[in-house]
Amino acid sequence: MTIRRFLGISLLALVAGCNQTDKPADLGVSSDTAGAGTQVTANAQQTQGSAVIQGACPQVYLRDGTSVLRRYAKGAKDDPSKLLYQVTLAETTRRCVVNESQLVMTVMVQGRIVVGPAGSAGTSVNVPIRVAAADGDNTLFTDLVQFPVNIPAEGTAQFVFTKDNVTIPGGSGGFVRAFVGFDEGPYNTK
Repeated sequence: MTIRRFLGISLLALVAGCNQTDKPADLGVSSDTAGAGTQVTANAQQTQGSAVIQGACPQVYLRDGTSVLRRYAKGAKDDPSKLLYQVTLAETTRRCVVNESQLVMTVMVQGRIVVGPAGSAGTSVNVPIRVAAADGDNTLFTDLVQFPVNIPAEGTAQFVFTKDNVTIPGGSGGFVRAFVGFDEGPYNTK
């Protein structure tokens, strides 16, 4: 009898978990800031006649091999003792607004920087972050940003990268996917 109750409760928990909606990741934004941003977004929507559409907002993915960036001292490569710093991208979220002719996304990604044995804390570095949107092999948007990140005296820090105005012509039709990651070379949509 106890096993049946346990299985029944487990089944209910599983079904309840399947009913969750797509919630944005908590990227360390306080509730006060989020509330203020929501009000600003609502005011902007009223003046522009557009609507927020979370259900049709394309998912944001980290491309394989682009979520970690390591910089080494001059002339060194893959030598842990010569590592200046390492930057990692993790959680992503997005917000979309749509009008008659396009969907406009705001893409956010949480990152972390750690100073290496050859690096120095208390400095600032620029990291190349690319945001792209594609419908299959068709690239709809791409932008490379040199994003400044501070390495504090503690030697490690978290940050949030935000890219506004990711415009997708024609709205959210098709199988649009958004991508974010470090880009040290030419962009490839495949």
